[in-house]
Amino acid sequence: MSAVPLETQFAMTISAFQKARAAYRPKLPGCLEQLGQVGVSYSGLGSELKQEGQVAAKLAQLFPHTYHLTDKGVINFTAAGGQVGSQNGPLHVGVVLSGGPAPGGHNVIWGVVDAVMNGASGSRVTGFYGGPAGVLAGRTVNLDPRAIESYRNAGGFDLLGTSRSKIDTPEKLATCKRVLDDLKLDALVIIGGDDSNTNAAVLAEYLASVGSQVAVIGVPKTIDGDLQNAFVETTFGFDSAVRVYAELVSNISKDTLSGRKYYHFVRLMGRAASHITMEVALQTQPTLALVAEEVAAKRQTLGALVEEIANVIKARAEQGKNYGVILVPEGIIEFIPEMRALIEELNGIIAAHKEYIDSLSGFTEQSEYMNRKLSRDASYTFSSLPIDIQRQLLMDRDPHGNVALSRVETEKLLIELLSSHLREEKSEGRYKGTFGYQHHFLGYEGRCAAPTNFDANYAYSLGRTAAALAASKANGYMAVVRNLGLSEGSWQPSGVPLVAMMTVEERGKGPRPVIKKTLVNLDGPAFKYFAKQRTEWQRGDEFRYSGPIQYFGPSELTDRVPLSLALETGAGEDVNW
Repeated sequence: MSAVPLETQFAMTISAFQKARAAYRPKLPGCLEQLGQVGVSYSGLGSELKQEGQVAAKLAQLFPHTYHLTDKGVINFTAAGGQVGSQNGPLHVGVVLSGGPAPGGHNVIWGVVDAVMNGASGSRVTGFYGGPAGVLAGRTVNLDPRAIESYRNAGGFDLLGTSRSKIDTPEKLATCKRVLDDLKLDALVIIGGDDSNTNAAVLAEYLASVGSQVAVIGVPKTIDGDLQNAFVETTFGFDSAVRVYAELVSNISKDTLSGRKYYHFVRLMGRAASHITMEVALQTQPTLALVAEEVAAKRQTLGALVEEIANVIKARAEQGKNYGVILVPEGIIEFIPEMRALIEELNGIIAAHKEYIDSLSGFTEQSEYMNRKLSRDASYTFSSLPIDIQRQLLMDRDPHGNVALSRVETEKLLIELLSSHLREEKSEGRYKGTFGYQHHFLGYEGRCAAPTNFDANYAYSLGRTAAALAASKANGYMAVVRNLGLSEGSWQPSGVPLVAMMTVEERGKGPRPVIKKTLVNLDGPAFKYFAKQRTEWQRGDEFRYSGPIQYFGPSELTDRVPLSLALETGAGEDVNW
């Protein structure tokens, strides 16, 4: 075997790993193998997604042309029986990526392309560059098997790019219709999270209201895992991102045991929910893992939370252990009652006095002004925070002008408050240890990893399911795949009405339909298992080395599913822990 010259190796844009990974053929339910031979049956939504009372009435009012889908129910694709759910002629499907990247996005597109291009002659797939903004601008590219060849089983959203723009105003909706009509699309597949799928439901309603024949189909994507319900067991991308974080936390845990001198505080992505933190905890068994939903349920103050962590640190110091790993969910600050009240007041003041606040010169003037405007309790909370956190709360704003909570370094806030608390404890003889610390934030590192086998299979099946919905002219549906805790042959591809997943929230401009974010269920099997184990983790050094994602090798390494999914679906006993 002759060696490849060094300069040639570096000239290659595709690595050996990418080539080998692209060769992996995703597994999928047998009924999705051939689009023209998919059987269709219908089933009810069940009590889990049935809206009632004022919510149902308001949604029926907001979605007069698509709310009837909740009565029609769930579309289930089968290998045989029922009616054939595919049109006989050519199918033209558009696809767009929306929101932050998640591992598996390219496999969804691959699944759509394979299903459509294997159908009737003349079928084609059109991709939109740059997310929803690319739809409005009509920036398109023809997608065929050759175009996606180097993106198979690859991370990132770089094939088409993405954005967080929305198609949500009358002008944008009309522009979108014109673009879709000009392209003569049969369907538009929107790959995104809860906001993007809410937008998909709005677009589906609009197109139905103006007599368009274009079907809008959503695909559930987010690494945060907060788009879940009775039919969406998890989102693609979650498993891959968590496995990246788990490997890094495992490495930090090994360093912790090697040096035995630091507490490592690791902030993990997940502003609205703690799914990532809990899954990483299940995989790595840290000293302590905070769950924001539990903090909210206990109505735990910031001081009480600091004291709880301090008690763990003090108990370990009694054993001579002045080290550990503590996981912190990114959004925990919003779940602490007095912090939530403070943030709401800050946002209200900023909204009402934005122009004047922006005219103030720097942090000192802004903080003085804010303290005069805040209520007594909120002013006390704000003044008690470290200066750096005060600065982040005031100076960092999101595009809407609100406090940019994702930039608040909560792990540093906890470290500073713990340092002060433990110094006081030590001066009064209640703590005899030392408190050294390191802080980390793991976020973007996980968003564009090459998908695990689970995510590669799941995303590809979602793409094929979306194509089957497109062929069925199923406007206003989300592609879902159920029974994910079982082998791929037992997975159930389906379509669920988007409007059935929605609720109504009162916003500044009146009632707004949204797909509500799903928080960690404190009564669910996954959290109960976590809660049962964590006392041992706090006392001992129970760190579990999860290892890197395994793409090649024995099935017990390559084909694992998320532990929380296994527990929630009753497959936990069959998982190789």
